[in-house]
Amino acid sequence: MTVGPDVLAALVRAVRSAPARLPGAEAPHPWRRTRLVCVDGPAGSGKTTLATQLAVELACQVVHMDDLYEGWAAGPDGGAARLRSWVLGPLVAGVAGEYRRFDWVAGVYAEAHRVEPGPFLVVEGCGAAARSVDRWAALRVWVEADDDERLRRGLARDGVGERAHWLRWMADEVAHYAAEDTRARADVHLDGFGRPRTTAQGATEAT
Repeated sequence: MTVGPDVLAALVRAVRSAPARLPGAEAPHPWRRTRLVCVDGPAGSGKTTLATQLAVELACQVVHMDDLYEGWAAGPDGGAARLRSWVLGPLVAGVAGEYRRFDWVAGVYAEAHRVEPGPFLVVEGCGAAARSVDRWAALRVWVEADDDERLRRGLARDGVGERAHWLRWMADEVAHYAAEDTRARADVHLDGFGRPRTTAQGATEAT
């Protein structure tokens, strides 16, 4: 899912105008402040492509939640805890974060990745905008496609042999989002084709 230039420009303006909340005032180097962009939503909705677009515009690093989950069976919840512990916790302390990418095929942690303090950071994936991240998020973007389209995209990427894993993951996401209420807490809503969604109040977002 690629967003058009107008939507992308609106998102970038929203990020740049939002307050920088990372690290907190208690950090030893409070002038090194980061605007954290959290792109969340169910698997297959188009978050990764959007995060890449934002990272190019903001000239910043992307952290993919896929690298923090411990495979299909573990579900999405642990990724948010590792994001806070391995990446955001150190940044709050004014130092670089670091995480090891989980290799889903080998079932082990692979190479390490450093996350240096900088003006912007984009995190994408299920759990990127968990409640535990709220205090540091400058902008929370929710991206959502319908289940049939998400499954179609996922199986096109991973292969039809992964269907059972995908169905289980989709069920785990339902439980995660019910507990986190992520959609309702998001600042911006987009559909799975990069179009702003209209809220219940009739306001069109990301424009």
